[in-house]
Amino acid sequence: MEQDDENLLLIFTRNPELGKCKTRLAAAVGDETALAIYIFLLKHTVAVTQPLEVTKEVHYSSSIMEDDLWHPKIYHKKLQLGSNLGERMANAFAAGFNAGYKRIVIIGSDLYDLSTEDLKNAFSKLESNEIVIGPAKDGGYYLLGMTQNEPAIFKNKNWGTATVLKDTLAHLNNKSVYLLSTKNDVDVLEDIINVPAFHPFLKNII
Repeated sequence: MEQDDENLLLIFTRNPELGKCKTRLAAAVGDETALAIYIFLLKHTVAVTQPLEVTKEVHYSSSIMEDDLWHPKIYHKKLQLGSNLGERMANAFAAGFNAGYKRIVIIGSDLYDLSTEDLKNAFSKLESNEIVIGPAKDGGYYLLGMTQNEPAIFKNKNWGTATVLKDTLAHLNNKSVYLLSTKNDVDVLEDIINVPAFHPFLKNII
């Protein structure tokens, strides 16, 4: 790691495999359309993260893919480690802090609302706050940033439910926390049906 490189972006992604990603969305649109939408979201995530002047790691859910959207000269490729989402995020943060990074931000790869400026803002807010969180409309969060490891916030959470953000904030009442604007991640059909960018995928539905 370079001496002046203190910022790390962790990107958690599912391997884009038919029938294994966006399963709740697939229940409404079918596996093939769900996969096409997920690849579209992956491309968006690449587009908004590539300009960031921070170290970037992409963490795959099941296996590291060599020849894909994530250019190996821009993204360090890793495997998520742990039995649930909380463990996997905790392990990724711990590895980053152990490597010497001062500010670490994690995002998923299913947020069409996310921009490069949002990510720059998150890292900027970590210069004066211990924690930065991007609340999601479904009660979870789409972004989490920290300046020191807080493994407790990843334990005993019902991941994918409407209580995740509330339960996480309950662990942080003695920390300086900055909340970013609320955004909508893509999990179900209702998340995208009114967004024109997704209409080409939904011709047989809308």
